[in-house]
Amino acid sequence: MKIDKLLEFDKKHIWHPYTSATNPIPSYLVKNAKGVYIKLQNGKRLIDGMSSWWAVIHGYNNLVLNKAVKKQLKKMSHVMFGGISHKPAIDLAEKLIKISPKNLKRVFFSDSGSVAVEIAMKMALQYWYAKQKTDKAKFVTIRKGYHGDTWHAMSVCDPDTGMHHIFQKQLPKQFFVDAPKCGFYDKWNDRDLIPIRKLFEQKHNEIAAFILEPIVQGTGGMRFYHPNFLKEISNLCKQYDILLILDEIATGFGRSGKLFACNHSNVMPDIMCLGKAITGGYMSFAATLCSNKIAKTISKSSPSVFMHGPTFMANPLACAVANSSIDLLLSYNWKKKVKKIEKQLKKELFELKSNKNIQDIRVLGAIGVIEMKEEVNMVEIQKEFVSKGVWIRPFGKLIYIMPPYIISKKQLTKLTGVMKQVVSK
Repeated sequence: MKIDKLLEFDKKHIWHPYTSATNPIPSYLVKNAKGVYIKLQNGKRLIDGMSSWWAVIHGYNNLVLNKAVKKQLKKMSHVMFGGISHKPAIDLAEKLIKISPKNLKRVFFSDSGSVAVEIAMKMALQYWYAKQKTDKAKFVTIRKGYHGDTWHAMSVCDPDTGMHHIFQKQLPKQFFVDAPKCGFYDKWNDRDLIPIRKLFEQKHNEIAAFILEPIVQGTGGMRFYHPNFLKEISNLCKQYDILLILDEIATGFGRSGKLFACNHSNVMPDIMCLGKAITGGYMSFAATLCSNKIAKTISKSSPSVFMHGPTFMANPLACAVANSSIDLLLSYNWKKKVKKIEKQLKKELFELKSNKNIQDIRVLGAIGVIEMKEEVNMVEIQKEFVSKGVWIRPFGKLIYIMPPYIISKKQLTKLTGVMKQVVSK
């Protein structure tokens, strides 16, 4: 089938994310991908600035990860996890426990980041049910946050500016506090904590957990807040007997410059969600880690089982490639590599600070963000990016990149150079 015919069928029958079914945003047909390059069916090569929604940290078609998948495929691609276990899952759980905050000792596997958040919220609710404190059934979060597209996950996404506002009347009602205004590089000011202290004082008996993205607010605005904010939230949760859930799905595995973003604050959550880069972007997979306190409390109550069991839980192929991805990440000086990316992003993007169309420029780890004063025309600007040989997918006022860690200095300069060209027109 020719390219035009394929795209015509795609447009007519396939509903892509965050677009209309009848008048969709145009799609580009991909032939293959290798390293940092996505090759379109028409032969054009694009440097990928998105790591396929922040997951492909080692690049595409990675020989090490390919080998792990092929090796596991010869043994078994899948087996149910009820009443059965397997070495890839055990090895992965051991790795995750070793590298994550030291209080997290239990691992629950699932098949997507959004589901990992659902599981975390269910764990918190079942924990308080087990302690016979069923009034503690609401969640607190900060505005401008994003935790996924499934039902309870939507309830803790930003209720006004988030993409899920049309469901607000049907979703469970949660407590929202303003997002911290004190940025990552700002001098610390604790005024952001005032409304949270007040809410905790008044409503702590109704609150099951505080859930938030540590340090980096991703899809909700690509904002970086001060590490002391997270540290103080952790302290307040302990003071008021509220669980702390950290959504590390976008930030885990080095993206912010630390292996996990919570390491910027030396915080240990009660529950932590992982996804995206856990498999190097090879397969949909996620994990929810919790403390022994959570697991033992639930297990001593009635029902004594955690009420969740995904069909593809601990999929052996996904576990095998996740093991390989983590080993690969830890096999080289990833901190130095991410720091180099950060330094280059600052040098090359900060040249735009005098541009009158730009509201702000932010860089942290392997994340570079240009916030425009006005919303961009995504269709037109993406078309221009493709014509110039890069894959960058902006949204709202944001033009940002989160490239694979393997990107070269020259390739990164190409990305930032095209960004500068496009916003300076």
